[in-house]
Amino acid sequence: MRIQVAVLSTEMALRGGALRLSLLFSSRNYYKFTSCGGVRSLSENVSSKPVTSSDQETTRDHLIYTQEHFALKESLRKIIDQEINPHVDQWEAEGTFPAHKIFKLLGSAGFLGVNKPVEYGGLGLDFSYSVAVAEELGNIRCGGVPMAIGVQTDMATPALARFGSAELKKEFLLPSILGDKVACLGVSEVGAGSDVSSIVTKAVREGDEYVVNGGKMWTTSGTQADWMCLLANTSDGPPHRNKSLICLPMNLPGVHIARKIDKLGMWSSDTAEVFFDDVRVPCKNLIGQEGMGFTYQMLQFQEERLWAVANILTTMDIIIQETIQYTRQRKIFKQPVLHHQSVHFRLAELQTEVELLRSLLHRATALYIKGNDVTKLASMAKLKGGRLARELSDSCLQYWGGMGFTSDVLVSRFYRDARLMSIGAGADEVMLGIISKYMDTQPKK
Repeated sequence: MRIQVAVLSTEMALRGGALRLSLLFSSRNYYKFTSCGGVRSLSENVSSKPVTSSDQETTRDHLIYTQEHFALKESLRKIIDQEINPHVDQWEAEGTFPAHKIFKLLGSAGFLGVNKPVEYGGLGLDFSYSVAVAEELGNIRCGGVPMAIGVQTDMATPALARFGSAELKKEFLLPSILGDKVACLGVSEVGAGSDVSSIVTKAVREGDEYVVNGGKMWTTSGTQADWMCLLANTSDGPPHRNKSLICLPMNLPGVHIARKIDKLGMWSSDTAEVFFDDVRVPCKNLIGQEGMGFTYQMLQFQEERLWAVANILTTMDIIIQETIQYTRQRKIFKQPVLHHQSVHFRLAELQTEVELLRSLLHRATALYIKGNDVTKLASMAKLKGGRLARELSDSCLQYWGGMGFTSDVLVSRFYRDARLMSIGAGADEVMLGIISKYMDTQPKK
C-alpha cells in the first residue's frame, strides 16, 4: 500500500540531554520516538520486531547514533523501498526523476529539514541526524536521487536557515523543508568550479532590486527548481568579500534554462546550464549581509562534505555484499570466483577501508556537533571517500566480469555515479590543499 506520510506534530525538548520527537504518520502508520522508550508503537505496516541483544549492543556502542537515530532511519527506509527504488530504473532511463513528487513525500515526513528550525517545518535535531538520513539514503539504488535530496537539504538551504530573514525563511525555507518547492544551488560556473572566488555572475543594485547577469553551470535540479540560492558578485571589491547569496525565483523574466546536461553518471538527476539576462530580484531576497556570500558558502562546506561521505557509505556496503553473493554463485574453472584467495582477500581489504572511513565520518560528526572546527577531518573524509568509491567500484566491477559492464547491475551504476565524489563539492586536489594548510606544510606565499 502506498504510504501517505504527513507530519501532524513535532515536539522537541532538549533538557538535561533528553530528546523527544513525535512524528504522526497518517493512515495506519504511526511512529513515535522518545529518548526513554525508543519506538513506542508501530502499525502492522511497519516492522515491529523486538529489539534483540545485538540491536541493543549496536545502539549502546555506537559513537553517535541513539535509538532515535535508528528509528528515524527505519522510517526513511520504508519510503525508499516502497516509493523510490521501484521507480529508479525508469528514472535512470528517462534522465530525470519527479522531484516535486518525491520531495513532497520526504518533506511531509520531515526528512528535508532534519536539522532545520522547528518554526519553519524542520525537526530541530542536531547534525548527527542529518548524517543518519544521508547514510540511509544510500539504500537508494542510484546516485542521482540522493544527490538531489542532498542539494535541497545541505547545499541550497543551510545559509538561508542560518542567516536569512524571517520573511525569506517563510517564503523559501519553509516550503523547501515541506517539499512544496524544489531548490537548486547556483555557485559553479564554466570557469569557476572548485575555485568559488572566480565566479563572474553579477548582481548590480538598482534601487530596491538587484539586476542579475551571468550564468551557472552543473546546476542540480536546475530544470525543475522553483528557486535558486544564487552566489553572485554584488560589488567590485576583493573576491572573498564582494559576493552575496540571493534567493532567486526561477520563474522570473530573464532566467533561461539553456540546456539539460548529458552526464557520465547521476542520470536520474537533471542537471542544467542556466543563464541570467537582466533578471530583477528584490533586494530583500538577500541572505544575511551583502558581501558575506563567500563566507556563508564556505561555512556550510563542512556539513556538505560530511553528508556526501555518509551518503556513499551504505552504497559501498551494498556493493560489497552483492559482489560477495554474485561471486559465490559465479564459477570459473569449476569453482566459485569468491573462493579464489585474491578475491576474498580483496573484498576483505575493501570492507576494512569502508569501516575506517565510517569511523572517520562519525568522529568528525561527533566533534562537529560539539562545536568544533572539523574542516580538516571533513576534507580528509571527502578525499578518502572519493578515492575509495572509485577503487571499490572498479575492483568489484571486475569480479562481475561481463555482467559488470552492463547497465543491469548496481555496481556498474555506482561505477559511473561515484566518479563525481572526487569532483563535486571540492575536487581531491582542493581537499589536499586544505589538509596541507591545516598541517602547516604548504609553502608560505
